[in-house]
Amino acid sequence: MRTFRRRRSGVVAVAASVAVLAGIAAVPMAGAAGATGAVGSVGAAGPVGSVGAAGPGDGAGLPVVTPRAETAAMFDDDEGGHANADDPAIWRNAADPDASLVVATAKQGGLRVYDLDAKEVQSIAAPEAPGPDDAPGRFNNVDLVHGMKVGRASADLAVTSDRGSDKLRVYRVDGDRPEAPLTDVTAPSAPWIFSGSQDEVNEESTAYGLATFTDASTGTAYALVSQNATTSVALLELTPTRDGKVSYKKVRTVDLPDTFTMPDGTGWSPCGDPGEGPQVEGMAVDPETGTLFAGQEDVGVWRMPADLKGKPVLQDKVREYGVPATYDEPSDECVPGEDPGFGGDHVSADVEGLTLLRQDGGDGYLLASSQGDNGFVAFDREASDDYEHEGGFRVGAASGTLDGSEECDGADVLAEPLGAKYPNGLLVVQDGHMTPEDGEREATGFKFVDLTNVLDALDD
Repeated sequence: MRTFRRRRSGVVAVAASVAVLAGIAAVPMAGAAGATGAVGSVGAAGPVGSVGAAGPGDGAGLPVVTPRAETAAMFDDDEGGHANADDPAIWRNAADPDASLVVATAKQGGLRVYDLDAKEVQSIAAPEAPGPDDAPGRFNNVDLVHGMKVGRASADLAVTSDRGSDKLRVYRVDGDRPEAPLTDVTAPSAPWIFSGSQDEVNEESTAYGLATFTDASTGTAYALVSQNATTSVALLELTPTRDGKVSYKKVRTVDLPDTFTMPDGTGWSPCGDPGEGPQVEGMAVDPETGTLFAGQEDVGVWRMPADLKGKPVLQDKVREYGVPATYDEPSDECVPGEDPGFGGDHVSADVEGLTLLRQDGGDGYLLASSQGDNGFVAFDREASDDYEHEGGFRVGAASGTLDGSEECDGADVLAEPLGAKYPNGLLVVQDGHMTPEDGEREATGFKFVDLTNVLDALDD
């Protein structure tokens, strides 16, 4: 059985070095040169679910919100089933909001389903490898589709990108089956998305990031899927089959740039592993405006029509944008040069975990994980406000046993009542280094944050 290469982002590898060598005004990474305090330090821990101030070494004066709950740690090793937390999606049970769920990807560990106490209620294994020389399933990102007609009834669906097979996997969500709410409804004939053969699938340039939306004018559901190690994003139409399954067909593809002209006329490309391009992972669609926001990890946040027919606009650049770097094969890292000062002011690479905080009247925020400084950045949702930067926050430790979020990959937010526990909504974020579990074994998981505290932090 094949195993997956662990992709390293060139910009993430150099982020701390660039901050020290070039004097970028960025928040130091935990444990990086120039950072103070212990790894993961957020100053004095406040009560569970509170809002506080960033402590020394957290930088930029970002307010700190603390989680109310966390999932059990996942471990990316043989003993842990190679489970690695990545991306969550919050499903609201309209009939019983207290019974709402969080569906989350665990990469080779498949899918996990949690209740609002962050307790696991279901675990779904990723598909086995189709052959002895092939890779197994590897669920990367997940998003939801509401009210799609499947068979004779409408259903809510959890859609995930399977990086191992270069396909989508689709699961029906049944709130009246609390012991096993997800049921696989993927059509057996579902095609590869970017590959033309199993050999191409094995090259791992496969389905990666994912976002879903439904066209309000037609009722047609779509998935936007990015390709690992390239700049491509594909639009897929989700199609129900006669036997109650779900397949999809490709509508069109867009390729974002991989080379950029700097203000001084020089050209720049993000540094990365040889042969790999600056990929997109985090994506979110505003269904009311039909706008796709896409995070090109080493570049910044793009904005474009979700049907991929319009011209992409680079809305915000990462701080490391334009920094020259050279790939060093022995260390498998990128060695940075001098910072020319062409980068943005808000996000430190990688940009990850885009999610849309929708409020009434078109208000709200686009939230982005600023992975390089363990923060979250908020942009205004509305075009009339030029999608301007609205602040940010960090998810810090609530106690010695309930830590915050570091190097966050995926995130999801829902500004709707979720029963007694989260009456104003919920933010779920991935934690790339769960403590105290994270030691010799890599431990990841998810943190549940009361949305009230996030909104308070952004209003400060």
